[in-house]
Amino acid sequence: MQFPIFAVILLVPGRSLTSTSSTCLNISQRFLVFLTKYSSSTTTQCLKMKSLSEWSFSQPNLLTHFNIDPVRENFVRRVTGCVFSRVTPTHLKAELQLVSASQDVLKNLLDLDPHEEMNPSFSNFLAGNQLLPGSEPLAHRYGGYQFGYWAGQLGDGRAITIGEYVNSKGTRWELQLKGAGKTPYSRNGDGRAVLRSSIREFLCSEAMDALGIPTSRAAAVVVSKDMVVRDQFYNGRMKYEPAAVVLRLAPTWFRIGSLEILAKEQEKLNLKQVVDFTIEHYIPTVERENYVKFFETVVEQSSALVAKWMAHGFTHGVLNTDNMSLLSITIDYGPFGFLDSYNPSFVPNHSDDEGRYSYLNQPKIFKWNLACLADALQPLLSAEEQKQTADVINRFDEIYLEQFMSIFRRKLGLSRPAKDEVGLIQLLLDIMQQRRADFTQTFRQLGDIHLDNIQLSEEHWALHSVSNHGRFSEFIGVYQASLKETQTSEEERHRIMNSVNPQYVLRNWMAESAIRQAEKGDFHLTNLLLKVLRKPYEKDDEAEALGFSKPPPDWACSLRVSCSS
Repeated sequence: MQFPIFAVILLVPGRSLTSTSSTCLNISQRFLVFLTKYSSSTTTQCLKMKSLSEWSFSQPNLLTHFNIDPVRENFVRRVTGCVFSRVTPTHLKAELQLVSASQDVLKNLLDLDPHEEMNPSFSNFLAGNQLLPGSEPLAHRYGGYQFGYWAGQLGDGRAITIGEYVNSKGTRWELQLKGAGKTPYSRNGDGRAVLRSSIREFLCSEAMDALGIPTSRAAAVVVSKDMVVRDQFYNGRMKYEPAAVVLRLAPTWFRIGSLEILAKEQEKLNLKQVVDFTIEHYIPTVERENYVKFFETVVEQSSALVAKWMAHGFTHGVLNTDNMSLLSITIDYGPFGFLDSYNPSFVPNHSDDEGRYSYLNQPKIFKWNLACLADALQPLLSAEEQKQTADVINRFDEIYLEQFMSIFRRKLGLSRPAKDEVGLIQLLLDIMQQRRADFTQTFRQLGDIHLDNIQLSEEHWALHSVSNHGRFSEFIGVYQASLKETQTSEEERHRIMNSVNPQYVLRNWMAESAIRQAEKGDFHLTNLLLKVLRKPYEKDDEAEALGFSKPPPDWACSLRVSCSS
């Protein structure tokens, strides 16, 4: 059987599993600047929050640093020689309704008074109908490998960057409206987004942040009575769906595909400008023009990101190179899914017939995509530097293993490395796979029981399935030996496990329930999910009553999601 710990690596007999290269030792330190700068804070702002009429965008960096398409129109076309195109959001004409807003984003990232969500002008702003002072709407040109094949020019086909904002903490954010109309990169699309995909992106962005997983953020969703036509499962069954727009934020939206299109088109100056800008503004630990170090940093941070995905049972669903951020944050939420039962072959994307982007394959795909990034950097590298980037790729397996073990060790409550920890984790996952045990709740409930006197109640439904396995007692024995070896008390084990194993994740059936309700004009469940998922480690009475930590309903197994948005 295959397990995520071995999704990339093959263990070498006799090799120390706890050995760590100097590269690995520095990963945490190198993340410190990034996480400190871009993670949200719940600390009360000392500064006065701004009203919408007082709020404005900051001076734009993008316009002054990069070549801009000289054509100032939205029509679809092939674009060359630039990084961005100027565009204008297309107004939604029908009645607008605010679906939900993240008060954490409004207050702590945008310095905006959360009460402004009640202001009618706020919905107009979200829809792209009203641009605030300082706005410079742009669409980004990029390419990418989709399902392993070069797709040529892609770009922001429905997302428009409306401006940049430096908040009271000094953190810079790029604000995008996803679903704001056609751009030069819309290809055959209409530039719109629908309500179902917008709610999914909004909720998952905020849920991932609360889980401690690097991610883009989402400020709010607005829906219109304007209707668009979609073929959700590409089977010829077209239907009308309500158009929606999500306001999302990231420090930068540059991705691997941002560099690939420039390398493919032999635009070396533009390529150098994007990489230099990324290093200067977001990776201060790397010296200017040290492109090998830049690449090494991206590899390290990306390995840490995918390890966190695996630890939370998250599957992105469409890991093309144009969907992988240069800052190693989770972006472009589409046909994603969290594991219900533990199935390493889980594929949430209806369109992924071959399972290329399955849960198990994610570390391999990260490695493949990072090799594409190395190729894109070649015009900036000497022959010797190209060899060095190849060496970095060859170390990915080791770096990923270190990250994976660090997280899963804590998921079992171990305070430090244990001799048999790899076998311990593999044994538990083996049992979980054979019993199709629930991924999230097995770990959560394991942190609630006492190993010396295991007594399972009705609420330990996930553990009931694994406790009847023939090797469960063997697992408990190895587990207790590891706890003894690491001098981890039961109290400490409970504390560690309950701090890393959530009570709630955004399961697809939960998102679907909110979507079905929202399509009828009722946004209560969307807002409840936002509240619950922002505190995923705390039990919520209303969430418990709705079964958010119970076995998924029978109809959940028939759910399908697709790239259609």
